Amino acid sequence: MINSNLYAIWDKQHECMPREELEQLQLERLQATLNRAYKNVRCYNTKFNEIGLAPEDITSLEDLSRLPFTTKEDLRLNYPYGMFAVPLREVVRIHSSSGTTGKPTVVGYTKHDLKMWSNLVARFMTAAGVTPDDVVQIAFGYGLFTGAFGLHYGSESIGAAVIPMGGGNTEKQIMIMQDYKTTALVGTPSYALTIADRLGKMNVDPKSLSLKVGLFGGEPWSEAMRSEIEQRLQISATDNYGLSEVIGPGVAGECLLKCGMHIAEDAFIAEIIDPETGQVLPPGSVGELVLTTLTKEAFPMIRYRTRDITSLIYEPCGCGRTLARMKKTMGRSDDMLIIKGVNVFPSQIEEVLFAIEGCEPHYQLIVQRTGSSDTLEINIEVTENIFFDEMKKQRAFLETVERKLHSVLGVGATVKLVEPNTIPRHDGKAQRVIDKRCA
Repeated sequence: MINSNLYAIWDKQHECMPREELEQLQLERLQATLNRAYKNVRCYNTKFNEIGLAPEDITSLEDLSRLPFTTKEDLRLNYPYGMFAVPLREVVRIHSSSGTTGKPTVVGYTKHDLKMWSNLVARFMTAAGVTPDDVVQIAFGYGLFTGAFGLHYGSESIGAAVIPMGGGNTEKQIMIMQDYKTTALVGTPSYALTIADRLGKMNVDPKSLSLKVGLFGGEPWSEAMRSEIEQRLQISATDNYGLSEVIGPGVAGECLLKCGMHIAEDAFIAEIIDPETGQVLPPGSVGELVLTTLTKEAFPMIRYRTRDITSLIYEPCGCGRTLARMKKTMGRSDDMLIIKGVNVFPSQIEEVLFAIEGCEPHYQLIVQRTGSSDTLEINIEVTENIFFDEMKKQRAFLETVERKLHSVLGVGATVKLVEPNTIPRHDGKAQRVIDKRCA
């Protein structure tokens, strides 16, 4: 199934399908999904009936916009099994989100769903350069979170050896990399930098490791952060995208050209909407990603609002794939900060900081409200040379950072320089934002 070209393709039939054939397949699978959801999921039956729409009324892909959205609130209201479209006896796997705000969202998989999931992950792992000869170390936490299991079974489908390391215990992660000759690292990008930091403290040269590729997801990250990871770990770092409510990792992933994440359009229909109005935006527009599943049996999702902000590219990629590509997510519509009426994404701040020599790749945003005015404070770790520099030079550096941030963001921020290793490290996703306005 894997060709010998530089840009290997796992499933050429679907990844290189002509657009006309792909859209016909999408329509057929969409109609089957709508029928299954309408018949077996009370939430969807009610939503359709409320607007007087039946599955047979959807006769084209353009008709998809007539359907109502599904939100995380729908999943919470139907906790735990109300959104399942098959009897529980047909569900062979149950995962859920972290449930950091209220009840977690619960998702299920049939045997067919798991087979499809493994195949979708094998696609983007192959595109990123993973082969049967690789040793894949998974540094995601195992458990109800979908990330570790998705990459685990995708790796096994390819034929690679899997080290189910799990999250945390960074020094042991490094020992395993050294002893087991790990060639591919899986985890969050922020944890990749944590590993890089620990390598430095242990005086381990990354060139002495066998690492070649890194597959990172679970949180937004910038091109500057990619460059930092690639330089410090001496690997090729690729991005991938997924979310538990839709399937987990496997929705999209980069090839070695790193010019957008290829969406598995035979399994998902992607739309970009205005997050305020819900209107579908024209191709190339930046907005909120909405996904509809086309192959899920246990847990179909119709027009699920991901809250992730991105845009889609429809031109075929140089790697040979014809699938649409999504750009790196620049944040979430519900995590987006609004400071004095200006929309601010943490990824914008990250781009600025990575471009300034002396700033470490660790920062934290603190938003507060004083009276009727919002304030943004950015704590930035800086190198010891700058932190212990004379006051005049430190002040000049601080003013440079504040000026560049204001130029990009369009709003002022108070920058506070802190010593190295002051900001807490996280084994999983980094907590970049602390919003105290609602505390």
